[in-house]
Amino acid sequence: MDIQVGDILEMKKKHPCGAQTFLCLRTGADFKLKCTGCGHEVMVPRSKSEKNIKKVFRNGEAV
Repeated sequence: MDIQVGDILEMKKKHPCGAQTFLCLRTGADFKLKCTGCGHEVMVPRSKSEKNIKKVFRNGEAV
């Protein structure tokens, strides 16, 4: 899956704050994601996060 820094990821499950989208801050073996609702930052293994991605938005358009 082609994920780049700056992409907005819509996940299958919601964050506890209620937001369902995350901003990708770092890629590699792990993703560093920032919740667009509350601003909480989390590091998630790439394999686990790729399973949970529903849509990828780049420059406001779905990829």
